[in-house]
Amino acid sequence: MKTLKGPAVFLAQFAGTEAPFNSLEGMCKWASDLGYKGIQIPTWECNLIDIDKAAESQVYCDELKGKVNSYGLEITELSTHLQGQLVAVNPAYDTMFDGFAPEAVRGNPKARTEWAIDFVKKSGTASARLGLNTHATFSGALMWHTVYPWPQRPNGLVDMGFAALAKRWLPILNHFDEQGVDVCYEIHPGEDLHDGISYERFLEATGNHARANLLYDPSHFVLQQLDYLAFIDIYHERIRAFHVKDAEFNPTGKQGVYGGYTDWKDRAGRFRSLGDGQVDFSGIFSKLTTYGLDLWAVMEWECCIKSSEQGAKEGAPFIKKHIIEAATRSFDDFAGGAIDEDYLKRILGI
Repeated sequence: MKTLKGPAVFLAQFAGTEAPFNSLEGMCKWASDLGYKGIQIPTWECNLIDIDKAAESQVYCDELKGKVNSYGLEITELSTHLQGQLVAVNPAYDTMFDGFAPEAVRGNPKARTEWAIDFVKKSGTASARLGLNTHATFSGALMWHTVYPWPQRPNGLVDMGFAALAKRWLPILNHFDEQGVDVCYEIHPGEDLHDGISYERFLEATGNHARANLLYDPSHFVLQQLDYLAFIDIYHERIRAFHVKDAEFNPTGKQGVYGGYTDWKDRAGRFRSLGDGQVDFSGIFSKLTTYGLDLWAVMEWECCIKSSEQGAKEGAPFIKKHIIEAATRSFDDFAGGAIDEDYLKRILGI
């Protein structure tokens, strides 16, 4: 068994234009003062990291890492959730996802995809320079508009979709393999990798690539009504990153999983601040510890009711309370010691 690391915080939902959230130093002090021990850095926040520099300069990476360490923090992972999304975008979503891309490639899906692939690769290089071995991202989606289809999906569409998705990701996965870094896909509605079955289809399409791994976030499984504890039992060998995020699902006679296009606060399924939802974190931390997973417990905060200030303040002690110090010996080890075969035979009467 192994003790999880943490508490840590994903900076994406807190970064902004006002101090202390507009600089790496400011956010490091803020996170450290709240009791966090690690930060997950969103690569699209240029005030926090310059990926071009990080991919090219070891000196820059050493200085950036030194800044973080000076506040008693470690970098848990870099995140390319937005850029990973742009690796694969169905034309139905071009207009909405263009906002994630630089102006130079907007309105040009081919150039946008090439930019995204290059950016994610650079992030793999930067991760290696920073001494990281895991990276958080999204898969993107070519088939999401057919997830609950009418008319029905034509034969061969899903196979072709996963083959096309794998074709875009294989050069990235191979680059990350050269860097010694795992790609951790967050399993998430809106992505082609949104549950265990879709992940397995993608994994098969990549030839079971050793770097195509998982970021485990139970909140998205609550909203799908998927057994998130059994997911750990099935996929623990592939889980390499962990978002601690809460959610609840309260269906009514009027709405269920799909939410009726209502705002987040009015949906049957919605994200909540840690401890305010329905996720069994005690069960999750127990399973992750039992399987000996070497993970950072990283809070991702999203809540439509509670303020981000309160959510951030409560997050660190919540995670700290759930981290289990892995046992170094069995509680019933009083009968232990070297094996004495004659003694064992006498007990068995043989």
